[in-house]
Amino acid sequence: MTPAAVANLLGVDPARGLTTDELARRRQEYGSNNLRAATRRGPLRMLLAQFADVMVLVLIGAAIIAAVVGDPEDTVAIVAIVILNALLGFVQEYRAEQALAALGAMAAPSARVRRAGEERTVPSHDLVPGDLVLLEAGNVVPADVRLIDSARLSVEEAALTGESVPVEKDTAPTSAADAPLGDRHGMLYKGTSVAAGRGTGLVVATGMRTELGRIAAMLQDDTAVRSPLQLRLAAFGRRLALLVIGLCAAIFVTGLLRGEPLGLMFMTALSLAVAAIPEALPAVITVSLALGARRMVRQQALIRRLPAVETLGSVTYICTDKTGTLTENRMRVDVAQAPCGAALDASHVRTPLPHAALSIAGVATLCTDVQGAGDDALVGDPTETALVRWATAHDAHKPSLEQRWPRIAEVPFTSARARMTTVHAAAGHAQRLACTKGAPERVVPHCDRMLRDGALVPIDRAAVLQQAEQMAAAGLRVLAVATNSDHRAPGDPPDALEEHQLLLALVGLIDPPRQEAAAAVRTCHTAGIRVVMITGDHPATARAIALRLGIMTDADAPVLTGRALGELTDEALREQVEHTRVYARVAPEDKLRIVRALQARGEFAAMTGDGVNDAPALNHADIGIAMGRGGTDVAREASHMVLLDDNFATIVQAVREGRRIYDNIRRFVRFVLSTNAGEIWTLFLAPFVGLPLPLLPIHILWMNLVTDGLPGLALAAERAEPDVMQRPPRPPREGIFAHGLWQHALWVGLLMAALALGTLAWARHTGNAHWQTMTFTVLTLSQLTHIMAIRSERQSLFRLGVTSNPALLMAVVATLLLQLATIYVPAMNRLFHTVPLTAGELAACVVMASLVFVAVEFEKFLVRCRGLYADPARRS
Repeated sequence: MTPAAVANLLGVDPARGLTTDELARRRQEYGSNNLRAATRRGPLRMLLAQFADVMVLVLIGAAIIAAVVGDPEDTVAIVAIVILNALLGFVQEYRAEQALAALGAMAAPSARVRRAGEERTVPSHDLVPGDLVLLEAGNVVPADVRLIDSARLSVEEAALTGESVPVEKDTAPTSAADAPLGDRHGMLYKGTSVAAGRGTGLVVATGMRTELGRIAAMLQDDTAVRSPLQLRLAAFGRRLALLVIGLCAAIFVTGLLRGEPLGLMFMTALSLAVAAIPEALPAVITVSLALGARRMVRQQALIRRLPAVETLGSVTYICTDKTGTLTENRMRVDVAQAPCGAALDASHVRTPLPHAALSIAGVATLCTDVQGAGDDALVGDPTETALVRWATAHDAHKPSLEQRWPRIAEVPFTSARARMTTVHAAAGHAQRLACTKGAPERVVPHCDRMLRDGALVPIDRAAVLQQAEQMAAAGLRVLAVATNSDHRAPGDPPDALEEHQLLLALVGLIDPPRQEAAAAVRTCHTAGIRVVMITGDHPATARAIALRLGIMTDADAPVLTGRALGELTDEALREQVEHTRVYARVAPEDKLRIVRALQARGEFAAMTGDGVNDAPALNHADIGIAMGRGGTDVAREASHMVLLDDNFATIVQAVREGRRIYDNIRRFVRFVLSTNAGEIWTLFLAPFVGLPLPLLPIHILWMNLVTDGLPGLALAAERAEPDVMQRPPRPPREGIFAHGLWQHALWVGLLMAALALGTLAWARHTGNAHWQTMTFTVLTLSQLTHIMAIRSERQSLFRLGVTSNPALLMAVVATLLLQLATIYVPAMNRLFHTVPLTAGELAACVVMASLVFVAVEFEKFLVRCRGLYADPARRS
């Protein structure tokens, strides 16, 4: 719509603004210009929700059983673990819900308006549709505004659209009603900032009706996504609870049928239930994630939600914003080409022109409004500051040139002209020198000569424009640099100098990729992770960056635009996302749709970003990764992880850490299932082979406390496997028992039971009265040799080194000493109903337990050399 049509629709006089009466009526109709806070759960409900997890409920049941058995220490330990995990979850959820508060803080605190013919400053929340807002450089746009007047107005929209340079604004209507936000040059949006110029506009949307409000609504409507570890452990907890109940009931009934005392069998079954539930599992997970988070902070990655550490190990797609994430968010001259020629080297750029003691770089830097000196002190438009930095690198220093060639006139840039000309005159000379830069299609038609190989030749306009198009197709922002001179008086109009110009060069600028980004992308590909670029920038620019980084390998591969994406159904998009690596000109809801489409295909998607436009997708992604330096508060609050150095390469280290942590958690599950299975099989099979009850309840609880405790926790410190970043991501739906874990737990548990029952049978056969103590010792030592053997699923312990995990080694030694104390300390004998063993009996127990270590080492040999447990699909 034209400005006049908008004013008519809103019923406002653009010259005077809203009247006092109309203002009051609209304030009543539309409410305040604030983002609505989501209805949030109270602290008590948030805390109680932490206890709804299946695994937590199983642990609470185990605590009750432990209390019934009469073991208050175990009860206290379980309850403490449950409460600790609930508090951690509560704190994480509370911090995550700060995203909306950050959105509200972005709003401008005040705004200049014209009401009833008078200009005044009012709080931004007081604005209503129809208000006449006055804006200038440095202002934050307080609402969605339709421009009705502007003067060299440009707006920084990177936080909303991803556009890396300020966008020129004007009052002309947008031709397409469904144009992307970045192409609506007549609109200003709440939360963006004015980079240069001034403008006047009519408020057309406030509060939740603004584009920023739509993002806030998407954040409110979103639901938390559970980590893959949480999903796997929930399924694990359900299966384990059912299995334990069934086995304990079978042992209880079997014992009664054999004539065992009711009280003894009841306590045995309950003790076994307590032992079979791995109450240390949440503690191991928390410790593993916390240690990983601490290590990652040293690597410049701040974890806001602990499960995010592990989630990184499951990620199959990384959806990354371009500006500021893969690129430096700082424009740079990439190439300067001679008209109808090749790239100019430094000598050509520095060489003075035939008609003036000024080089090509000098002309370019004089035709800017940049203020300041020094790389870090430059103030101005990013494109112009890039030209000044380039010129300085080629010995054209703007301050000294301005002293020699002071500006005497200018023809300013407008969106209609798409070029800028400055006029200079050297002291003591009548010659006027014009310096022009702008869009090639607006500069080249006014040139009749061009500079090639140091000589002035007639211009071939069609060839030059084709050359500019080829540069633009490579993702460059192309500027034509031209000059002219005459001997008119300094006060004469400068317009004549814009005709019959000399074309000097075509300069291509780009927001360059980070130096380390390409290597990080290659590492992601090696690790089986697909990198996808999602940006609000131009398709040609997005393609160029993607090709440079290796995200896209085929120059002819399609780039899906936001408009084309909007025409796809959800089903069609789910098919398209598998083949698309670059998306351009996208809106916030487009990013969210892409993430959801990937998740609908069973992928685990990470989303990196730094702007407001990224917040909904960051919040909904399996893991959201925000930028710490250049990112907005909104993005950081909506994320799971923050990159403190804004470095995409840090994600590679985070993925490595996530995979290591998941491997360590699998090691603990492998360990605890095998050892618990050994205890269960020992108790379950003893009656069927005619043996007495092998263990007392106190023995079961002791093994559960000692071997599941310190050694299990020490597994969290295990180093990463050598091939951790050469293997593909775990399939998102892959269970925690994959790759032989359940088979290992089954046969190792049976082996432990066979060794324990064999020791028991041999001792009774030879008349040894110490049979129960020996059985107890064999099982305990078997678990210690087992944990040393499973430090790697493939590598031998002797290759890893016995001392390479000092924490685990110390835990094993401490557990061994405690076990010996139950055998040889008289007070412990009475408590555990044990007796001191002879040296020969202890040696026999050690030999039997060592067989578990030997068997597991042989299993790992088969895994390495024979592909045992390998998934044929993954091997191929």
